[in-house]
Amino acid sequence: MEPKIGIVVCGFTENRQFVTNPYIQSVRYSRGLPFILPLVRSDHVIDEYVKFCDGFLFCGGEDITPLLFGEEPREGNGKTDITVDLFQIRLMKRILASQKPVLAICRGMQILSVACGGTIWQDMSLIPGRVLNHMQQSASRSEVSHRIRIERGSRLKQYAGSCLYVNSFHHQAVNLPGKGVSVSARAQDGTIEAIELDSHPFAIGVQWHPECMYRTSREMRDLFHEFISHSLINSGHAGHTNL
Repeated sequence: MEPKIGIVVCGFTENRQFVTNPYIQSVRYSRGLPFILPLVRSDHVIDEYVKFCDGFLFCGGEDITPLLFGEEPREGNGKTDITVDLFQIRLMKRILASQKPVLAICRGMQILSVACGGTIWQDMSLIPGRVLNHMQQSASRSEVSHRIRIERGSRLKQYAGSCLYVNSFHHQAVNLPGKGVSVSARAQDGTIEAIELDSHPFAIGVQWHPECMYRTSREMRDLFHEFISHSLINSGHAGHTNL
């Protein structure tokens, strides 16, 4: 059997909830069975999501409402939707409590941090010092933008090595990681590029977009395969299929 992967909606466009296709493709290519999880205002349904799925993928999207991490809006803060924020944070907390695998990408990484009590730089211009341009303008989202250094002893280093070239499409970043959250990678300017939970079997957040680099980068494929492998173990069917 293939593990059931809940892909959490990115947000709304007009009156439609959406997930962009590369997330779905990356799960499928990695031998996961993708299910899109729409926004709901029901704790019961959220609990059913957590029971039903073997692993969870949180995607990119708009900014998080600053009040949800204890701040007032600052210059550079972008479009927000508190309904999406509250749903995703509530779901993330339930998933972390269940110990089921979670891979959190871009905004998803920031949701992971905020759900654990962390804070966000509302715009890269607010970070002291000289900061790289983290919003690349390239012909394809699969192209690389800058290097990151991955911390020794991190789970991410086991999957991706110590140095990695990544794409970059964000104007916000994790500031203070949440409780029990470790920084597992940084850009050359010190910006946090990846986090993971110390006490969780597989809870990793990355600031770049590995789903867009799935076809061009072995490391990105390895990251997705590790996520799916952990989800397969969690499903109880590890002996019934080969990844």
